[in-house]
Parts: sequence; structure tokens; C-alpha cells
Amino acid sequence: MKKILLVTTCLLFGYFTNAQDQVRKWNLGLLGGTSEYNGDRGNGFFDFNKKTLQRNWVAGASISRYINASFDGTIMATYGDTWGYFKSTPEFSAQMIFMNINIKYKFANGYMLPKESKVAPYIFAGAGYLKTDGKFVNGGEDFPYVVGAGLNFRLSKVIAINYQATLGYLNSDSRDFVKGGDFNDAFLIHSLGLNFNFGKMKDADGDGVSDLKDKCADTPTEAKVDKTGCPLDADADGVFDYLDKCPQLAGTAATKGCPDKDKDGVADIEDDCPDISGLVGMKGCPDTDGDGIVDSKDKCPTVKGTLELEGCGDRDGDKIRDDADKCPEVAGLVKFNGCPDKDDDGVIDSDDLCPDKKGPVVTKGCPDSDNDGVTDNIDKCPDAQGTAANQGCPDSDKDGLHDGIDKCPLVAGTPANGGCPELKVATKKLFQKALQGIQFETGKAIIKHVSFTLLKSIAKVVIDNPTYKLIVEGHTDDVGEDQMNMTLSQNRAEAVAKYLITQGADPLRVSGVGFGETKPVDTNASKAGQARNRRVELKVEFLE
Repeated sequence: MKKILLVTTCLLFGYFTNAQDQVRKWNLGLLGGTSEYNGDRGNGFFDFNKKTLQRNWVAGASISRYINASFDGTIMATYGDTWGYFKSTPEFSAQMIFMNINIKYKFANGYMLPKESKVAPYIFAGAGYLKTDGKFVNGGEDFPYVVGAGLNFRLSKVIAINYQATLGYLNSDSRDFVKGGDFNDAFLIHSLGLNFNFGKMKDADGDGVSDLKDKCADTPTEAKVDKTGCPLDADADGVFDYLDKCPQLAGTAATKGCPDKDKDGVADIEDDCPDISGLVGMKGCPDTDGDGIVDSKDKCPTVKGTLELEGCGDRDGDKIRDDADKCPEVAGLVKFNGCPDKDDDGVIDSDDLCPDKKGPVVTKGCPDSDNDGVTDNIDKCPDAQGTAANQGCPDSDKDGLHDGIDKCPLVAGTPANGGCPELKVATKKLFQKALQGIQFETGKAIIKHVSFTLLKSIAKVVIDNPTYKLIVEGHTDDVGEDQMNMTLSQNRAEAVAKYLITQGADPLRVSGVGFGETKPVDTNASKAGQARNRRVELKVEFLE
């Protein structure tokens, strides 16, 4: 029986060697081989003496099912003899029937080895049923553990030659009449066989490539395909041969696989103008002006015309043929060769620098409203007489900056200050001192007495300079709510303005505005930065 178990295990192992795939998921195996017994009265493994080879033959069959690229599942059955020898004398003999279920791990799974390897090793493990019977054996039933390994030599996708070694370890210790208590009864089967993969291949489009491997599953039956099931494309132009009108010449899908040199959508074999991009309706020839006359026969190929005018037209309807009309898009006059003169000043619009305003010919149709010699189209001050040097603008305060760019056009100043007067050095220093010199009680708009002397000096500056308009700006740090800081800065700016007015400053030339914490000059992350941000800035605008 052990011999039968060994044969059965070998058969199962051999069957698994010929790996199935997703198309052929079933495998049938047929095998034959020899068994070797090892136990208390056996002769051990790998003892290929003549009597063993003559008597311990086994045969079997198996069927297995593909699970995935790495694993198969198998059921195997074998029948055969097993003999044990001790000093060349038969100690026992038996017939065995062995059935086995196991799982095989395939090394040719795409991870360890390529799936298509010709030589594909594997290992397996499982459990089975063994029945032994005979004159020299303690017959009975066992449930052995089974492990093994083998090699699959693939002849094709369907057939493989297989060698396998199967080790069965019995769960009893008495089949050889010796109960040694060491449970060392085992058998080893060497087998050689053929395995056959089978299974129905699904091929929905009937192109001879299974659906699992078919990358183009809807290919028509008349199309020739490659090994991936996709139609052939001999000229590699992206148009399959069965749809390609020019299968040997690379073309485009739009022209059904034929070349189109000028890329106008008309195949060269049908294109009357194959080197010039044209229209499908014109057999590949261009009609630039879209008048239904191909450019090669059109005397006005860029202007839409009529057959009566040989392709020329009168687009502006001025009764002047376009090819003779200097202004074919706009209705004009015969005396101006078809060009218009909207303002009727004798200068055609295309040459008129001011086509909507009537002007003399000498100034190319532009007027000079202020009669300063600078035409209105370039005069920055068209309603005030100026000079060409000042782009037509006057310089009212004679400070070298014309009124068009002078921030203080009626008060002489300096170019560096945008045309406004420069503040005196002493005044700048006084205003700089005011930044931190004007102090208030904490969280209030009450000016401290220590600041009054500085404020009186500021009031005197305003009084002594009647062109000054003083703007007092209040600023805070970011401590506290935003709205509270905005209100506090406004109140402090107004408090300074009111104090200056009490010292004689003109109320119309002093105002206050608060900015809260919106315009910091330093970081608020430090006490020093916060102190700089709490300030009063004084700015001057000049009255005209």
C-alpha cells in the first residue's frame, strides 16, 4: 500500500508540473515510476538495486485546476507495488492504492522565473489516503502527509514532460509488523510522465486569440491580427490594414490610411493640388477668398468675387473693382481710388492721423484746437496753449515741469519733488521728530503735556507757510482689536489737528486721518517695533 501511495503522490506531482494558464485551466497527467520504502524493515531511500526496480513499479493519473500564476490545486490517484528488503531478502511486500490532494507552488510565475520558461521547477504539499494489502504487510488504511518537488519540461502550451519526486510520511508505525514507536515509515516515488493542458478558449470575435489575451476584442472576422488579437497595420500609420485604402503607404485616419502631404484631408491620390493645402470640396485645392473659384484660376485669390469678375469682387459696394480699389474693404470715392475720407478734409482715412476730426492737409488731417503748433493727436493739453518741448502743455509756475505732469502746477517746485516745493531741512527734521515726539496717554487720545512745545513749533510752520496744507496721520501697533485701533488712531490724529488750530493754524489747512494698524513701519513682534508703529506722521500738500 505504501508503494501505491508513493506512486499516487508522484503522479499528482507530475501532473502539476505542466502549468496551466488562464485559457487552459485544466490539466490531465499520466505517469509511471518506481517506489522506495523506508522503515523498520525497509532498505531506505535512493537504493536502486535490481530487485527494487523490477518489483516496485507504480502508475497513476491526476487532474488539476489552475488557481493563479503561482498556485494549482490537484487530485491524484495511483496504484502499484512496494517491497522492502533487508540484506537482499524480501521482508515484506504490498499492493497500495493512494489518493492525494495537494497545492503546488510554481516558480515559473512571473516573479521567480518567467511564465514561459521551458524548464519550470515547483514544490508542493498536501495530504492523502493510502490503503495497503498483501501477504507480507499489516494491511490497513493511512492518511499520510505528502511533500515533493519536480521539474516540468514544456514541449508546447499543451504538452509537457515531467519528472517528480514525492515523499509520503505515514501516520502509523505498524504496516511492516514492527511497532518501533518512532513513526519512521515513509516512501519515496520517482516518476516520469506526460501532462496535457486543456480547456475551452473564449474568442468572442473569432480571430484565433483568446479573450484573455486579446487587446482588440471587437476585431471583425475578416481582419488579419497579430498575437495580441489586434489588426495588422503594415505601414504603421495607425489605420488597420483591413480599413486602410493604402496599406503599404503611411497615411492618416482622415484619409483612410492614404498619404496626405499637404494635410488638407484629401488623399494625395484624389488631390488636384497635392502640394498645397486646400478644401475637400475643391478636390484638395485652395480657395482663399471662399468665392467658389480655386486660387489658380482666381485673378483676386484673396478677395471674394464672382465668376463674371474672374474671381474679383466689390466688397465695399462702391462700384470700384476690388483689384483696382486701394481700400477694397471700405466704400470710398473714385477720386481717391476707392478710399474714404470720413471727415471730408481732403485726406483719405488711411493717411489721416485724425480721421474723425477735420484738419488741414499740412498736418495730415489733424486739427490744432489751441493753435499752439502741436496737433491734437499728440497734444497732452489740447485746450491750453503750450510748447512742442512740453508736448503742447504750458508750464504755469515756470518750474521746468509742464502742467500735464506737475503735481503742483501753480506753485513752483523742483523736478525731484514732482513740481512741488521742497520742504525746508528744519521742517523735515521737525516732522521727523514728531513721529515719536507726539505722545499720548496709554489707550487714549489725550496728548501729554511733554508734546506741547513740539506741537507749537509745528503750528508755527503751518502759519508761516500759507501754501501748506498739513495732513496729520495717526498709526497704532497691533495690540488690541482692529476696529478699536482704527478709532484710536483717528481720534489721536484729530486731537493733534485741533491743538494746532488752537495755536493759530488755519482750520482749512489742517486735517487728521487715522490708519490704525494697517501701515506698520516695523515688526509688531517686539516692543521696539511696536513703539515705532505707534506714531504720528505729518504730510504736506501744497495749495495753489
